[in-house]
Amino acid sequence: MLIHGFNKTTLLDYPGLVAATVFTGGCNFRCPFCQNGDLVLNPMSQPLIPEEEVLSHLKKRKGITQGLCITGGEPTLNPDLRDFIKKVKDIGLKVKLDTNGYRPEVLKELVTGGFIDYVAMDIKSSLDEYELVAGVKLDTGKIKESIDFLIGGTLPFEFRTTVVKELHSKASFDKIGKLIHGAEKYYLQAYVDSDRVIKPGLSSYTKEELSEFLPILKEHVKIVEIRGIE
Repeated sequence: MLIHGFNKTTLLDYPGLVAATVFTGGCNFRCPFCQNGDLVLNPMSQPLIPEEEVLSHLKKRKGITQGLCITGGEPTLNPDLRDFIKKVKDIGLKVKLDTNGYRPEVLKELVTGGFIDYVAMDIKSSLDEYELVAGVKLDTGKIKESIDFLIGGTLPFEFRTTVVKELHSKASFDKIGKLIHGAEKYYLQAYVDSDRVIKPGLSSYTKEELSEFLPILKEHVKIVEIRGIE
């Protein structure tokens, strides 16, 4: 599998576990607030880390490292994803997949096959605003299919949204809440502007402003929290 980044230890990316994180390149979305712009727009400009190097490190750290997070870019675009995950599972680690949910067929295959243990799916916005926020023309039916599959299943998962003033409003979250009704966990992630994002110059909400969205969402989701801001 093409791996463009490797964080050997994280206490944040996999809830409750000491984990490592690998980053794949390429994406089928062009979200202007994406923090991994180079991985999305020009992945082959980034260094490649041999798969064997990652697996060797994970084997040596077995017993300390408990899980591996696979993020991107969009990992489900990688044709070798399932084979790589199988190698990680053979080491004895749990696997968390970060995805935009636009390839529900891949998500379903990985879940039903027992390849992954946790999913974090990005909810870009309400369905009627999805193209604006994702930056591409798309079939929102695929997003809905992934959402419904996760909510209707038994695999632990979370939904999350990076919140940008220019792109998200109270009305957006009223619609998002209804879209993910019945989900266990949903996180609002504070946007942080930088020169690494695809479109720098966007604006962040304050924690107090983000908190105003919580009552709307708690009508639909059991656990709603804010991440990435003090």
